[in-house]
Amino acid sequence: SCNTAHLLSVPGEKSVLPVFINYCVRFKASGSEGPTLQERQRQHMARGLPRQRPIPGVKQVIVVASGKGGVGKSTTAVNLALGLAANDLEKSVGLLDADVYGPSIPKLMNLRGNPELTDKNLMRPLVNFGIPCMSMGFLVEDTAPVVWRGLMVMSAIEKLLRQVDWGTLDYLVVDMPPGTGDVQLSVTQNIPIAGAVVVSTPQDLALLDARRGAEMFRKVNVPVLGLIQNMSVFQCPKCQHQSHIFGADGARELAESLGVEVLADIPLHINIRETSDSGRPVVVSSPESPEARAYRRAAEEVVRRLASLPG
Repeated sequence: SCNTAHLLSVPGEKSVLPVFINYCVRFKASGSEGPTLQERQRQHMARGLPRQRPIPGVKQVIVVASGKGGVGKSTTAVNLALGLAANDLEKSVGLLDADVYGPSIPKLMNLRGNPELTDKNLMRPLVNFGIPCMSMGFLVEDTAPVVWRGLMVMSAIEKLLRQVDWGTLDYLVVDMPPGTGDVQLSVTQNIPIAGAVVVSTPQDLALLDARRGAEMFRKVNVPVLGLIQNMSVFQCPKCQHQSHIFGADGARELAESLGVEVLADIPLHINIRETSDSGRPVVVSSPESPEARAYRRAAEEVVRRLASLPG
């Protein structure tokens, strides 16, 4: 401390106080001007991360995620993409299945076969219902398990992101794998993402994992556009009685605590299950049904939230 500088002066000798004060000033100035420990750590970590590069031809990337499996994330991603296209016929929409271990898009979109290659050795997406799609399911056999370690998965994700000829897209909807692991981090670190949609059922356990998913996106600076509450209510087809099998308004309470919105409530309906299993998503097979309208409302809210984001 500069207050103890007088201890350095010796009787009969030239005082060293000016030298010590000068040292204190320089030390304090260098400490205030230099980066803090946290800033240095952040800079060090950033040097090891891949640089975000946009996907050629793609204007905005929307990721659809969930904290856990079994909440209807892939079905939601498919119908959200179809809803975006149906709401505005001038917009072009693509669909990327980033769930390497359990690809669902081929079945949900009724697509089979291997992608062709362009002259530049890029894969051409398979197309159905006007939506170009790419999935690891097009590159492996239907029943073949993907038994890969982390580096192989990261290499596959890199190929799905960088070696596909998407043409020109207004929106690319990415069906993320459940959880908050390597694939999620790899996608968010490699490409700029316009926003994330988190899917959850109203069940407490699913909501707990959905919170983790939303917080992960915030940590990597991806805007959370909102939550979609799936399987929100079951309506008996005979008596029309409504039952909240997984609980009521759980996602709405979570959204309020996170400071985001519930983009839509999707009912638990046999029509959604049957059309999904047959490869005829409800938005295109039953466009006037309440279930399809719920997905289209979700798509409208996504567009509205994207437009409200800064920049």
